[in-house]
Amino acid sequence: MRTNLFNIVLLSFFLTLGTTSAYSQDIKKKNTAIPSKKETTKAKEDKTKNIITPEITKDSIKTDTVNVKKAFLEGKVRYKSQDYTKIDQKKKLITLYDKAELYYQDIELKSGIIVMDYDKNEVYAGRIKDSTGKYTQYPNFKQGSNVVEPDSIRFNFKTKKALIWNSRSDQGEFKIKAAVTKKENDSVYFLKGARFTTSKDVDNPEYYFQTNKVKFIPGKKVITGLTNMVIADVPTPIALPFAYFPMSKETSVSGIILPNYNDSNTRGFSLQNFGYYFALTDHYDLTVLGDYYTNGSYGMRVESSYAKRYNYRGNFNFRFENLINSERGYPDYSKQTIYNIQWSHSKDSKSNPNSSFSASVNLGSSKYFQQSINSANFGSNLNNTLSSSVSYSKTFNSIPQVRMSLSATHSQNTQTSQIDMTLPTLQLSVDRVFPFAKGDGIKKGFIKNINLQYNLNGRNSFVTTDSLFFKPEMFKNAQVGMQHSIPISTNFKIFKYFSASASANYNEVWYLKTIRKYYDTNQSKVVQETINGFDAFRTYSLSSSIGTTIYGTFNFGNDKKIKSIRHVMRPSISYGYTPSFQKYYDTYAEDASGKMKSYTRFEGGIYGFPSIANSNNIGFELSNTFEAKVTDSDTTKVEPKKIMLLNNLNFSTSYDLNADGKTTLAWSPVRVSGGTQLFKNKMNLNFGATLDPYAIDNSGNRINVYNINNGGSLFRMTSANMTINYSIASSDFDDKKKNDDQVKRNGGREDDLFGKSRDLLNQKSQFDDTDDSKDEDAITTFFKSKLPWDMTFAYSLTYGNNNREKKIINNSIMISANADLTPKWKAGISTGYDFVQKGVTFTQIRFERDLLSWRMDFNWTPFGDYSNWNFFIGIKSGVLSDIKWNKQRVNDRTIK
Repeated sequence: MRTNLFNIVLLSFFLTLGTTSAYSQDIKKKNTAIPSKKETTKAKEDKTKNIITPEITKDSIKTDTVNVKKAFLEGKVRYKSQDYTKIDQKKKLITLYDKAELYYQDIELKSGIIVMDYDKNEVYAGRIKDSTGKYTQYPNFKQGSNVVEPDSIRFNFKTKKALIWNSRSDQGEFKIKAAVTKKENDSVYFLKGARFTTSKDVDNPEYYFQTNKVKFIPGKKVITGLTNMVIADVPTPIALPFAYFPMSKETSVSGIILPNYNDSNTRGFSLQNFGYYFALTDHYDLTVLGDYYTNGSYGMRVESSYAKRYNYRGNFNFRFENLINSERGYPDYSKQTIYNIQWSHSKDSKSNPNSSFSASVNLGSSKYFQQSINSANFGSNLNNTLSSSVSYSKTFNSIPQVRMSLSATHSQNTQTSQIDMTLPTLQLSVDRVFPFAKGDGIKKGFIKNINLQYNLNGRNSFVTTDSLFFKPEMFKNAQVGMQHSIPISTNFKIFKYFSASASANYNEVWYLKTIRKYYDTNQSKVVQETINGFDAFRTYSLSSSIGTTIYGTFNFGNDKKIKSIRHVMRPSISYGYTPSFQKYYDTYAEDASGKMKSYTRFEGGIYGFPSIANSNNIGFELSNTFEAKVTDSDTTKVEPKKIMLLNNLNFSTSYDLNADGKTTLAWSPVRVSGGTQLFKNKMNLNFGATLDPYAIDNSGNRINVYNINNGGSLFRMTSANMTINYSIASSDFDDKKKNDDQVKRNGGREDDLFGKSRDLLNQKSQFDDTDDSKDEDAITTFFKSKLPWDMTFAYSLTYGNNNREKKIINNSIMISANADLTPKWKAGISTGYDFVQKGVTFTQIRFERDLLSWRMDFNWTPFGDYSNWNFFIGIKSGVLSDIKWNKQRVNDRTIK
């Protein structure tokens, strides 16, 4: 009954306001022309859904020429409330109370109370009090994608203008609260007494920007008058006469990157990381940055990221620095330029399964990471090698299948500045062909298993230094070669339990440069000259092997904790033969006496050279694994638990059948290696040793006398090594599995034993487990809160006794630990100790404080060549990342 009454009143309102007949209009205008038929109006009502739709129906007779006033409502109105709906016909008000909702076109309004004034075409909404007197059910006004949550709102259906009191709105990372908001239209708002913040709690933020005059265009921008920054409700002297806040819905927007201010004892004051970010397209961007020091030093960086979904992604960085140390005229004055190029590219395999292209480039000046004024990448400082690889591969689905790849590689020793580079390397391989077996037939037996392949490898190789990199001198010493190989092999069973294999390999090597040696009587020395031109040599070799697998089980009884131990042995014997290729050797006079010496013109080639002596060796190898079955600690499980005692224990040696006992010895040293995993695979233990059966003379040379016959033991241990790596974290004890997909950092290390890298431009958290989505309300007391931690431990021991020195060459330990001291405080340390040098190794101490919307961290390397400290405090949000204070002190680096 209440619903019907509401619909009747609203229907009368529509008839009175918006659908007055042409006849009544004529009377008001004193028009004597009365139409033969009137336009009629009806309202269609949906009683079940409380929906009212005003609808105009025209007569079949020709319509009157008088214009009809349009109804003020242009769509359906839906409403509901939980407590009651009250209609006041005298005041023309409709009141919805308690969980009231009203829907009109793209407008949604939810509130504790909603009042509709159908005389003024306005709607009022506000909060209500609960039984305790607390305000609840604040209005929620939504139009399109814009949501406003005020204390109260007044909205006009006809003009679509609104007045909003104490509005709250989210715009991207911003939260906006205003005392009074005036909605001018769908795209423009004017705010008075407004505050902007990225804090989660807009009513009680840690900081905000206070302003009285604001023009707000949702999803685009905010333009304000005088704006003052307030921290902890205390106004700061930081103010702007006007401000502009971008609020684009786009993922990235172009803009200026504000610099950091720093100073150095040797280079003066500086502005670092000043530049511009270009959001060029949705697929790639560009960042240009620069540094300047008052003594004339400067740096420039260009960074770009690109991606196309389901096709490829990558990034490119170029860094250049002109470093001046001290002032011109002083004895410590020096100047140098350094650079670094990094490029990473990966192709989605789904885009083309038969081809791939990838790049991982890291090249430049050898001393870049040691001398750079804009990075503290400690892992790269301690890494002695820079390496790069760019490769393209394609598979041809022919029969047999053919694979081709083209690549360029680079390896650079940062200590010696030597660069080894191939540009390019061509590889081609043809899949195995079984000439004596049908394509889909069973390959069994010696004959049917005979198969052959074809492999091609071509290289253009350079050896140079970084000072000559890509200069004419680099290309003068290029080495070009190509290697063809055809391996033929087969495998078969002997006496059912033995697996045997036999193979032959044919190699052909092409060179474009060879050498010639001769004795120059004028210079009284041997001269080596380079001969340009095509030349080739051909070699072949034979090999075979036989092996088996032996299983042994030691049972201790089902009532024992250790039920059984399983031992698997895999012994194998191999034989290899390579004949002498003396035909490729020539002789030259070694001195003026005419003493002749052999050499091959292919010496120094990138694929080696043929041997003048034949090789005739027998190899022996024994591999072992040990596994145990133990009673499971979980009493609900019936089957015993399998654990690995020793992953591998290997012994290998060889015997030279051509050994004469003088220049060569028959037996090679025995190599022992092994490894296992302990504590639920958290600890990796690896060890190795070299055992020599022969004794040595006073000069340290091996002699043809067994060590046991020389008064020693059966074997003489010449070297030994052991490494232990152990990683543990609090997450290991949780039900959730630890994420193994970790990004390599710190010069290629997955751990932080060499500390956390610090790029002075990138001020992200030093700790990987930062999670802003944690429910702070769940943390009730210190003792009940979860405090994550992780620790990495590495130990290395190396023993040397090659010449009876019996010396510990290396004995060091490294530890890295990170922990949440409290839910807001994080701390970490990376350090170590060298027991041989008797000193502390690289040490780094880290602290971080979560200040809700802000973050503060401190990073300190107290001593060593890379001693430094860095303090940072700033807003977490990316849109306000330039509001920060960063102070650092990097150790004055000497240019060498």
